[in-house]
Amino acid sequence: MASRGTVKASGNFNASADAEVLHKAMKGLGTDEDTILQLLTARSNAQRQQIKATYKTLFGKDLVSDLKGELGGKFETLIVALMTPPITYDVTSLRNAIKGAGTDEKVLVEILASRTPQQVKDIIAAYRQEYDDDLEEDVSGDTSGHFKRLLVILLQVHVTLLLHTETDYTKALFKAGEHKFGTDEQSFVTILGNRSAEHLRKVFDAYMKLSGYEMEESIQRETSGSLRDLLLAVVKCARSVPGYFAETLYYSMKGAGTDDNTLIRVMASRSEVDMLDIRAEFRKKFACSLYSMIKGDTGGDFRKTLLLLCGGDDA
Repeated sequence: MASRGTVKASGNFNASADAEVLHKAMKGLGTDEDTILQLLTARSNAQRQQIKATYKTLFGKDLVSDLKGELGGKFETLIVALMTPPITYDVTSLRNAIKGAGTDEKVLVEILASRTPQQVKDIIAAYRQEYDDDLEEDVSGDTSGHFKRLLVILLQVHVTLLLHTETDYTKALFKAGEHKFGTDEQSFVTILGNRSAEHLRKVFDAYMKLSGYEMEESIQRETSGSLRDLLLAVVKCARSVPGYFAETLYYSMKGAGTDDNTLIRVMASRSEVDMLDIRAEFRKKFACSLYSMIKGDTGGDFRKTLLLLCGGDDA
């Protein structure tokens, strides 16, 4: 499958030359941030790993540690994200979300709702290898209620065989959402957690026909808090993963203050996957382009790097 990313592998790649350039950019007084950000955004993640290995060989030092020593703030966080292999980045993000002060539900929701079943399998294995812990147990120990149940279902990545028809599911959801006072959240959780995206889209269509409501409207009305966020993320990702990330980016920048962590996480992790589609969805949904919103909302080297990852304006 052709990548829909904005960041591509460099054609005439030379890891030693790149390592030299980066070393020079950090040597002596002052740091040449511009050289660093231009180079790293023009290489794929796999190439950045080769540069890191070569840098170690040539200079006996860890490239990421050197970058951390020279850079600061949000710009540093973004560059370190770009230097981290994708699975490791997800694993570290989840670990910090669980083990930090208080649980960062937003990170759990975003990663577990949007990654493919194979990616979730890889994440679970890498998490165990890195921390000698079980991700499912850690998530369970740190969350509660239906929110926890749905996260655990999403971690059990076997897509269940479809034993019922769309209609059965839809009726169950309809009953869960509309017909009773108080919501049978269990039905929402079980049905939305266990299904393939293709199947879910059929369920949403049938639900709309039966109830006259979009799935999202019922979730908004009938649930709240972290569970609502997770159910909505699952539904949006079943409809369109790039659409989900377009909205996530928009709301990370909309209004007062910017949720820099979300902005960094999405721009870094989707730059080689589906950033072109995210940009197209963004333009469809909102009155501006992703590029113009980043430009208006950020500054300095942080902004320069984000705009290179965005890769173009769709004004």
